[in-house]
Amino acid sequence: MILTDTHTHLYSEQFNEDIDQVISNCIDKGITRLFLPNIDSKSIDGMMQLGVKYPKNCFPMMGLHPTSVKENYKEELALVKEWMGKHQFCAIGEIGIDLYWDKTFLAAQQEAFRFQIELAKQYNLPFVIHCRDAFNEIFEILDELNDDKMRGIFHCFTGTIEQANHVINYGGFKIGIGGVVTFKNSGLDKVVEQIDLAHLVLETDSPYLAPTPFRGKRNESTYLYNIAERVGEIKGVSIEKVAEITTENSQQVFGF
Repeated sequence: MILTDTHTHLYSEQFNEDIDQVISNCIDKGITRLFLPNIDSKSIDGMMQLGVKYPKNCFPMMGLHPTSVKENYKEELALVKEWMGKHQFCAIGEIGIDLYWDKTFLAAQQEAFRFQIELAKQYNLPFVIHCRDAFNEIFEILDELNDDKMRGIFHCFTGTIEQANHVINYGGFKIGIGGVVTFKNSGLDKVVEQIDLAHLVLETDSPYLAPTPFRGKRNESTYLYNIAERVGEIKGVSIEKVAEITTENSQQVFGF
């Protein structure tokens, strides 16, 4: 059984003391594919070091997270472009729009999102979307730029079935399901129930959003097992079947 964590920040300082043990625990659980989304210029070194140390397990992306789009965002985007020219990444990410904390930089976030989508198309790569309180804004840009080169993952999906179908109808996207699906009153289980497994991938977003029964603690990619179990319960299939289909789905996105 091979499980794939399509979104994990294992380079976070929260793992400084025990990252080798954390990855060893993952491998013991069959979680052997770990995709690392970048945040901004400050996270690149740690992420790249992890990719070098675990080349068969940890696969870095390159991108600028929407909450890191500030006054210096053009410098940050220039750095993203520079890195794309000197290293091979598995995806552009994580990118998108986040209006939960602050709407001040909405126009800059939209510009950065467009720029990075075009970069993904230029390099024939998927892109991983962060969407928080911004489905309409995200869809507006995707509808505008949609073509046969556009593919990726809607990370940490917590939307409605209508929004899920909008994502699926683009044709090249999978829906990332994480720890929220295990939360008692999230309602995400009812949405997942209505989505074919062929459209889903799994993720932890560690160290954030730990699933039940670890909610409120540091999340780890090891806990992907709990997410897969819950998805299996919702869909009425074994965890082995969930692992098989969602890993195959991730291979469709990332190309390996």
